[in-house]
Amino acid sequence: MVCTVLVALLVGVPVAAEAQANQHTVPLNLDPEVRQGFDHFYNLDYDGAYRIFTDVAQKHPNDPMAWNYILFTVIFRELYHQDLLDTTYYAHNSFLATKRDVNVLPATRQEIESLTNKVVGMTDAVLSKNPNDKNALFERGYAKGMHGAFVVLADHAYAMGARQGYAARNDSEAVLKLDPQYADAYMAVGIQQFAVASLPTWVRLIVGIMGVGGNREKGLQMLRYSAAHGVVTSVESRTALGLFLRHDGRYAEALVVERALAKDFPHDYLFQLEVANLTKDEGQGLQAIALYKQVIADAEKPGYFVDVRLQMAWFGLADTERGYNILKDAAYGYEQAATQPNCSDWLRKRAWLAAGQTEDLLHDRQKAIADYRQVLKPGGDQTQAGAARGYIEKPYTGK
Repeated sequence: MVCTVLVALLVGVPVAAEAQANQHTVPLNLDPEVRQGFDHFYNLDYDGAYRIFTDVAQKHPNDPMAWNYILFTVIFRELYHQDLLDTTYYAHNSFLATKRDVNVLPATRQEIESLTNKVVGMTDAVLSKNPNDKNALFERGYAKGMHGAFVVLADHAYAMGARQGYAARNDSEAVLKLDPQYADAYMAVGIQQFAVASLPTWVRLIVGIMGVGGNREKGLQMLRYSAAHGVVTSVESRTALGLFLRHDGRYAEALVVERALAKDFPHDYLFQLEVANLTKDEGQGLQAIALYKQVIADAEKPGYFVDVRLQMAWFGLADTERGYNILKDAAYGYEQAATQPNCSDWLRKRAWLAAGQTEDLLHDRQKAIADYRQVLKPGGDQTQAGAARGYIEKPYTGK
C-alpha cells in the first residue's frame, strides 16, 4: 500500500475512472468544466477559476458542491493575496503565538460567510430528510473545514477554527462509516488527526479540544490515501502532506511530495517556491539559492506565472544567503521583497527589519537605521515595530 501511494505521488494522481469514482464522490466533481476550473486554480489563476466555478454554480444552483468551489477559490485567493500561503510561516509552531494584522475587505469576509452559510444551510436541509446522505455530509464538512482554515490563518481565531475543523472531521468520519472508499473524506480527518496531535497543550486547552484525539502518523496515512485516490481533495491532501512532513523535519519525504506537485503544475508559483524552501530546510542552501533564482527568472517570462508574488521568493532567497553569510546579496534580496508592489504590509515590514539587521552585520549603520525606520511607518502592521525601535537604539549583532 505504501509503495502504491508513493508511486502515485511521484507520477501525479489521475482522476479516477468515472464509472468507479462516481460511486464515491459528489458527481459534480467529475464534470469537465469543474476540472477545468481546478486547472486554473492550481496555476494560481484564481480569477479564472472563480469565473468558471460561478458558471458551474449557475448551471447547478441546487448542488452545494458548486458553491463550495467558489468558497474554496475566494478563501485561497484572499490568503494568497495576504501572503498567508507562504508555508515557511507554518513550518514551526511559533506562528501560533505570532499575532499579525490581516486587513481583509468587508466585502470579501461577507462573501466567505455567505457562501459558508449557504452550503451549510443547503446540506442541513438534505440531511434533515436523510441523515445518511454521504455527499451532503462531505459537502458540509468541506465548507466548514475551509471556513475553519480561513479564520485560523487570517484571524488567528483558534477556538472557532478548532470547532469548524472538528465539525468537518465529524462529518467526514460519518461519510467513511457509510462508505470507506469515499477517498475525499480522508483529507479532513487526516488534517485533524495530525493537527490535534501537533498542537501544544496550552493551545488545546484554550480552544477547548483537550478530549479530542489525534495521531500524527495516522493523519499522514489518511492524507496519503486521499492524495492517491481523492477526486476533489487529491492536490490539497498532497499540499497538506508536504507541509506536515516539513513541520516534522522530514524534509526528504516532503521533497518527494513537492517535486511531484511542481512537476504536475509547473506554472504554480507556490509549488515551485516550496521546492526551494524545502531544499533550504534540508540543508542544501547553495542548491536552494539556485532554485530561488530560477523561480525569480521564470517569473520574468511573460505569462509563465499568474499573479506572482515575488516577495516570497526574494525573502526566502535573502534568508538563505544570510545563512551562508552572503550578506550584501541578502540585504539586496530583503529590499527587493519589501519593495514588491503587491507585498502585504506584514511581510514588507518583516523584510525591512531583516534588511536592517543585515546592514548592521555589514556595519552600514546609516542604511540599517533607514531600513528600521521603514518598519516604523505609521499604519498597517505594527508587530515588528518594537524590534525596530530596539535596533535603532542598539545595533543588531546577530546574537
